[in-house]
Amino acid sequence: MLKLIKLEWKKNKIGRSIRNALLLAFILCLFIFAMNFWGIADDPETGVPDAAFGMEVISSTIELLTSMAFLIFASVMLSSFIVSSYKNKTMQIMFSYPVKRQKILISQMLAVWIFNAAALILTKLLIYGCIQAGSAFMTSSFIIDFDITDAGFYIQLIVKSLVIITMSFISLFIGMAMKSSKAVIVSAFLLAVLTQANIGDLTLRNHAVFPILLTVISLISAVLSTCRVEQRDLM
Repeated sequence: MLKLIKLEWKKNKIGRSIRNALLLAFILCLFIFAMNFWGIADDPETGVPDAAFGMEVISSTIELLTSMAFLIFASVMLSSFIVSSYKNKTMQIMFSYPVKRQKILISQMLAVWIFNAAALILTKLLIYGCIQAGSAFMTSSFIIDFDITDAGFYIQLIVKSLVIITMSFISLFIGMAMKSSKAVIVSAFLLAVLTQANIGDLTLRNHAVFPILLTVISLISAVLSTCRVEQRDLM
């Protein structure tokens, strides 16, 4: 399986994805740093951040923006690795190998999942580190509510990142069902808005049961995306 994953990275020119992920991480870090220390999120009249309910702490902003960005980023990669391969018939070449179709499809999904899980975790660590370093010299607009010396901080960061990237399998399932690359990206955007955004004081982001439910749905979507692939015709 590891050889197949490496083959997928090579075939899809993972260097380009690494470059894009680094650029995305830099933009997110710069934007959040500016919001927190340079006052771009402050209300001109009150001088305090004009934040939605529950977003007064910096960790909420970091989790919101990184989660939305990488959920969409992972879905774009799934669209490129899998759905586009069906559409342009390159998947037919892959399926001609003496390897089960299901194993090939799983390796493609894992290639995207591993890459984006690692990218999201590292991006969050970069941003949290920059915020922590900046708070020693500058005044923070948001409440600094995390402790990078606490082991629980890293456990929570990793778990949240894995849940977010796993959610991209829901977008993949929708895209494969509709036989459309665009459907993967659109559904990822809608999923990001549904799970991360606020509607007034209402948000699903902080409900304890919701991430568990989404993870279960995501795993079911992953299974449904790979089942009967041995008999399924190419798109």
